[in-house]
Formats: sequence, structure tokens, C-alpha cells
Amino acid sequence: MATLTPQVPHPATFADKAAFALGFILFEGKMRALFSLLFGASMLLFIDRAEEAARDGDRLQIRRLLWLGLFGYLHFLLLWWGDILFTYALAGLAALPFRHAPPRRLAAGALAIFACWHLLIGGGGLPETWREHRVIAGTASPADAARYDKAEAIVASKTAAEMASYHQGFAAQIAGKLRDQAAEPLSSALGSMGETLPLMLLGMALLRSGFFSGGWPDGALRRLARTGIAAGGTLTLLILAWAWSGGFPPVRMMLIVSAVAALPHLLMALAYAATLVRAAPRLARTALGARLVATGRMAFTNYIACTLVMTFIFYGWGLDLVGKVPPRQQPLYVLGGWAAMLAWSKPWLARYRQGPLEWLWRSLTERRRQPFRR
Repeated sequence: MATLTPQVPHPATFADKAAFALGFILFEGKMRALFSLLFGASMLLFIDRAEEAARDGDRLQIRRLLWLGLFGYLHFLLLWWGDILFTYALAGLAALPFRHAPPRRLAAGALAIFACWHLLIGGGGLPETWREHRVIAGTASPADAARYDKAEAIVASKTAAEMASYHQGFAAQIAGKLRDQAAEPLSSALGSMGETLPLMLLGMALLRSGFFSGGWPDGALRRLARTGIAAGGTLTLLILAWAWSGGFPPVRMMLIVSAVAALPHLLMALAYAATLVRAAPRLARTALGARLVATGRMAFTNYIACTLVMTFIFYGWGLDLVGKVPPRQQPLYVLGGWAAMLAWSKPWLARYRQGPLEWLWRSLTERRRQPFRR
């Protein structure tokens, strides 16, 4: 619940709400969308390179995605509930049959799926959101108020049980997941397929259109960046005002994150992508750019390493800080994570060809040990 509202597990101060709002404006949904676009593009890059070497790119990609699914499930089971690798493996397999579609048709189909999925979710969530609104406003019927209070009590009980599980040791957490949440990665993947799959398809269309490789005119990229930030940012601020006015209530926040904010998320992610494409040639020649390149080349290793470090800091088998760091202090941990990734990735790649998990993933996909040391 704390991913949806700053009011969990403790009532939020103004600074907590402001920190949560900043993350909502700049990052929530936008980074996930950007990563999904890039994953779709990377699938095609992998296949193209395999086929240039006269190999079966589709078969290698399927094998690669199946291994990614296993890594994702182990990531969920051993470390963190919020894994996205299993979802990406499943969505990648679903996207693969469409890789030969023309870019315009692929983009149109992706946007249609994206719109229909979120409209259905939004429509389905409106009755409960309206009921919550009436309860907060004090205009709900006694029956609706009682129903809402009962739902809130269930959420509070689940949150307390979840917090208790995080305070447990390593083995106890794994046992609890196997007992109570063994199918969670699959249900999460299916529950987010209408977002992840179309974004991957859109990333494939962008790659084929030359978006990532200088094929778009600079003016088109500038217009996309400006329009996406202006329109997406305005919508995001309006949605944030609606959320803040109710104190970030849980049902409303669930509807916002799952459906209402989908369009501004996509608009801002595309704007970010266009901005980065324009900046990349110059940025890559700088010292910071070199470190960003190295960090990106080790994205898999850095993703899992981030989980390992942060769960050690917050879970019971480590420093046990879960529930003790308010939202206003959490950006410090984010900055620390960024600094660590930028600091170690470049020196590592000076000695090794790729990150350790990238090497393992590729070796398993290729079914032979790949070169590792330089």
C-alpha cells in the first residue's frame, strides 16, 4: 500500500506528501513505461544481431525470455515481491509474433490495446472510488460507510501482516511466499499485461521507425518532447491535485495508478525518450555519459544488486528499517543507489566484458560459456 499512498504505514506529514508528490510527477509510471519501450526495442536488436550471424534469432530470443522468467521468479521468491522480470518474459513472448508487422500498424495496435485496457480498468474501478469519495465527504449511506470501513479494516490487517513478514528472517520470508504467494508473479504479469505488452510493441515500432538511431528529424523529436511534457505534465498535476485533496485515499490511488494516469505516464515517457535520444550523442562523450553507458550495459546486474542492497537495508534479515523511513527521507536512499551504480559499473567493465548476471544469462541462452574477462 505504501507504493500507492504516503499515509501507510504511518500518517504523512506535509513533507512526506511533497516527497511522494515529486516522485509521482517525475517517476511513477514514467520509468516503467520507458523501460518497457526499451525492452521491446532490445528484443528486436537481439534478434537482428543473431540473424546477421546466420543464426535463428527467434529461437534464441525465446530461450532468452524463458531464462529471464526463471530469473524473475527467483528474484521474487528469494528477495523482493516487486519483480518485473517475470512479467517482461511473459509479455516478451506475447510480443514476439508481431515483430514483422509494419511500424505504423504495430504502433496503432499497441495504442489501441493500451487505451482499451485502461478504459476497462478505469470503468470497473469507478463505483468503488465514488463510494470512497462519498464516505470521505460524509455523504455516504450508513450501509456504504459500513462496507467501506470493513474494506479498510481488511486492508489494514493485510498491511500489518505484510509488515510482520518483512521483519522475518531470510528463510522465513521465502517459506511464507511459497506458502501464500507462489502464483503471485503470474497473477501480477497477467494483471499488468495490458500495459506492458503494448508498451513493448510500441518500443518495437519505434526501433523499426529509426527513433533510437537518428532516423527521426530533430524537429519531430523536439515536438514530441515538448508536447509530451506539456500535456502529460499538466494531466499529472491535475491528477495529483485530485489525489492530494482526498489525502491520497487508497481506492482512489489504486484507480489513478492502474488506469487514470496511464495516458500522462505514456506521454511523459515518450517525451523523456525523445529528450534522451537528442542528448545521447553529446552526453555519451562526457565523463558522466561514460558512466551512464556502463550502468546501462549492466542493467540486469544493477537491477538485482539494487534489490539485494535495499532489502538488506530494510528487511528483517538485514538492518530491518522497513516502516521506519518516512517518504521525505526515501529520496536519499534512491540517490545512494544511483551513486553506487554509477560508481562501480565502469570500473567493472574495464576488467570484464559484461556484468556477472548478463554473462550468466547469455551463457545460458547460448548454451555455452561466454568469454568473461577482458
